[in-house]
Amino acid sequence: MFSIGIITASDKGSRGEREDLSGKAIAEMLTGLGTVDHYVIVPDERAALSQAMIHMADNLRVDLILTTGGTGFGPRDVTPEATLDVIDRQAPGIPEAMRAKSMAVTSRAMLSRAVAGLRARTLIINLPGSPKGVRECLAVVLPALEHGLAIARGEAGECARP
Repeated sequence: MFSIGIITASDKGSRGEREDLSGKAIAEMLTGLGTVDHYVIVPDERAALSQAMIHMADNLRVDLILTTGGTGFGPRDVTPEATLDVIDRQAPGIPEAMRAKSMAVTSRAMLSRAVAGLRARTLIINLPGSPKGVRECLAVVLPALEHGLAIARGEAGECARP
């Protein structure tokens, strides 16, 4: 089982003005992968998002951080930039897979700026800000996450098959 952190980027949510349905949707989908040990709602601010990711990865040592919100074209959508500020290596196949699958549902999927990458042994993935988008994108990556997280931990070999 893996340790998981959820970070919701929401100005209104951070002020208690909106219920975080996307964070709840993430937690519901991860029961077979691990436990959500840490959860926070922060404003759509680059520094706040980066600090939350660094804290979860470096201090709390979670295996997986899933963010929700802040991946669009809005002026306060800065989650991808905050993620790029803190990761050591990108994992471009993850957001590419999410966008490809989502394009079958809506052409607006191409507007997602989500990124994914590793900070040391912690995988960070940006998800959309809607519960529907969260479910669609997580369904795409969940089958590969266990193996990917085990590799990041140094507990599994490479992905190649004989």
